[in-house]
Order: sequence, then C-alpha cells, then structure tokens
Amino acid sequence: MEQRKVDVAILGAGTAGMGAYRAARKHTDNLVMIEASHYGTTCARVGCMPSKLLIAAADAAHGARHADLFGVRPGEVVVDGPAVMQRVRDERDRFVSFVLEAVENFPEEHRVQGHARFLSPHRLRVGDDLEIEAGRVVIATGSRPNIPGFLKAAGDRLVVNDDLFEWEDLPESVAVFGPGVIGLELGQALNRLGVRVRMFGVGGAVGPIQDDEIRECALKTFNDEFPLDPDADTRKIERTDDGVAITFVDADRGEVTETFDYVLAATGRKPNVDGLDIQNTDLELDDRGTPVFDSYTMRCGDSHIFIAGDVNAALPLLHEAADEGRIAGNNAGQYPEVRAGLRRVPLSVVFTDPQIATVGKTIQQVNEDCRGCFAVGSVSFEGQGRSRVVGKNRGLLRVYGEHGSGLFMGAEMFGPAAEHIGHLLAWAAQQRLTVSQMLAMPFYHPVIEEGLRTALRDLSHQLSLGPKEETHCLDCGPGG
Repeated sequence: MEQRKVDVAILGAGTAGMGAYRAARKHTDNLVMIEASHYGTTCARVGCMPSKLLIAAADAAHGARHADLFGVRPGEVVVDGPAVMQRVRDERDRFVSFVLEAVENFPEEHRVQGHARFLSPHRLRVGDDLEIEAGRVVIATGSRPNIPGFLKAAGDRLVVNDDLFEWEDLPESVAVFGPGVIGLELGQALNRLGVRVRMFGVGGAVGPIQDDEIRECALKTFNDEFPLDPDADTRKIERTDDGVAITFVDADRGEVTETFDYVLAATGRKPNVDGLDIQNTDLELDDRGTPVFDSYTMRCGDSHIFIAGDVNAALPLLHEAADEGRIAGNNAGQYPEVRAGLRRVPLSVVFTDPQIATVGKTIQQVNEDCRGCFAVGSVSFEGQGRSRVVGKNRGLLRVYGEHGSGLFMGAEMFGPAAEHIGHLLAWAAQQRLTVSQMLAMPFYHPVIEEGLRTALRDLSHQLSLGPKEETHCLDCGPGG
C-alpha cells in the first residue's frame, strides 16, 4: 500500500475541483486532485455546452420554418439528424479538449485517478493501493442524474442527458419527465428538430420560476409548441416491442396511452456523496446525507473539510461552482485561517425560447424580507417595439422593489433576450441600486431593453419612498 501525506486533497476534477486546486496551490504545492472518473467538467461533457449546441440547431430549424412572418418564403426545412448530432459531438469534444489540456498542465504528481473514500477525517483510501493522509480536504465530487424508480420500467429506452448527446440520429418521439431546466431546454430543442415530444411534471413547477404570473405565461407558451403537463397523472409505464407505452390522464381525453421511442429522465440530480464513506468523517449531515456547511466559507461545521460545487446541492450552476471552488480552495490552503468569500447575487438563465431568467431574490423571499412592504412592476413583451420587429414578442417581466428605500430586490423574466437583461439586473442588484438609479441609466432605441425600462417605470410609480413607517407596513400587502 503506497502512503502519501499532503496538505490538501481535492476530491473531484470538475469546475469546482479545478477552481479549488488553483486556489489552494497559491498557498501550498503539497496537494493532490483526485478524480474517480474521466477528466472533463459536467458543463463541457454533458451539460451547458452540448445542450446549447442542440438548442442552436433547433433554433435554426425553427427560424427557417417561421421565416414567412417576414415575407420570406423558404422551401421545405429538412432536419438531417445525423448531421445535427455529429456537430453536437464534434463541438462538445472540442470544448472538453480545452479542459483536458488544462488538467494535463497540472504537475503529474498532483493528479491521482481512482475512487476516494474516507477512512477517517484525515485519511483517504484511493482505489486499492493508495492511502493519503490529508491535512485538509475539499469535496468537489459533483452530481449525477437522479432517476425515480417508476421510470426504470422503460428499460433500455430510458435515457438521461448524458446519453442523449451520444445519439447518432434523432428519434421519432421522446417522453420527457421533468420540466426543469434540463427537461425544458432539451425537450423544446428536440421538438423543434422534428421529434414528437410530450412533457410530464410533478407538483406544477415549470423550470426555476417562482412567480405565479410568470409561470402561467410560460406554461401557456410552451403548450403552444408541445404538450406539457406540470402536474401529470401518470398511471403506467411499460416497455413494449414498439418502444415505451405511457398511460396517463389527459385533461381533454381522459385516460390514454401513447407510445414513445425513448423516455428522457430530466428529474433532477443527486450529489455524489454516497460513495465517499462520509460517515467516517464525523461531519453533521443534512436529510440528504450531504455535509452541513457555511455557504460563505464552504467549511463543513468547524472541521478541516470543505465542500464546493454541485455536490453540496445548493446552487448547481457553473459560475457558482467556480466561486465555491475558489473559496474552498483558498480556505483549505490557508487553514486554520478561514475567511468568507465573495458570493454574488443569484442569477439563473434557462436557454429556452423565450428564455427564462431569475435574478436576486424570488418574490417569496422579497415578501418575507420586506414583510410585505414591496411593489411589483411588470411588462408584457407582446407589444414591445423591438420584440415585435424581430418576431420575439412573447413573455413577461416582473421586477420587485422595496417600499421606503426604493431598492431593487429581484426579478423573474420569461421573454426575449432574458440572458442579457438578467445580467443587467444582476449587476444592479449586486450594486444595491434603487429603482430610480436604474431608470437614470441610458436606454437606447429601439432595443428589447426598453421593455425593462417600462417595467421599472411601472415599479417606480407603485413604490412609496421615504422612511418606512410601521402603519404603512401594516397597510400594504404583497405586491404593494
């Protein structure tokens, strides 16, 4: 049994793990990064990048089919499935190659491949022939698709997003379970590429949307393209000679059975902690079996162990994983000195069409933090000038501000250019701008951002500014 002693051991070589490695190495060169599987981040291999490649192809097909809106009469649109998937894989592999190149530039002695598990708080077993004693540990082992048991009846026709990007051609039909970020993006893309899609949800959620008015707008819009039931009554799933037969209750037809080539499980992800023998660390665990940690230091309790990225199941986004990895790596490297790191204003984008953006506090969080003393401004994009010009006039933006201070608190959007407007709003929230200060910024004409100005003006008209008196707080209800 080979024995090694290091200052810092990092478990996982994804976005968070690589960030932790770079940060920790500023403090010590006696460290290792341990990867149980292949190198290459979730984003590059099976997440952000291949999904956006599929969406780009879908948007091209959709645009061609609807060019007649502008008086352009295209011929028949033919989707070449093998060509679509070949480009997805080729470009995906290119992005992965950049990650592999970065890892290969790390010193060889810093790279260890094998499955790591805790023997004790400071001791790790890697595979069968290496034992590492680590002064500090960063857990950055990522996550994997979570598949509910009832979907396994689909047998060999059950896929997750990891599998989808390996398809060499597009199927005729796919049933998507889970209208979250992954399900919405991939489901709409497949539909626009000519695949028959039906989407099933549980509990009524549509992506990350928390605002009821935004959710209703999004649900209606998606259903104009493909059937989406966010709270489906699924009675039976059966693998048949023709594919997968799904029996469910349709609002108009009652109980029906439809057969699909594949079932795509987009039902969330689970943290990769169950194979770490985490019980040998004596850490406090939450009800999911994940270590309890401080989101500003990434430290687990008062221990020498830190956790970062998707494995902590807090904010499973690449930019958050990068920030968390940096914070965890810095604190592991300079331990026992532990400092709070910069946490940015929450920002999430879903690359559907229209796009979804959530910024800052949700409407429920605003209501709780402001004790009901807030106002809501909104704009529909149906009549917004530039949106109509480009044929993207669908969706709704709602912005939230605090009575008294006039501070901008957060927003949700389902509409055109949400990825860009979301960034503007996130910057404003992080700078703690008031609605008046935001309205003093320049707005060009004609641009989609003028819709944002309309929503902010609506919010400004409803805000009561000045000292927040107790009587005023009691009188105003949710929504101002």
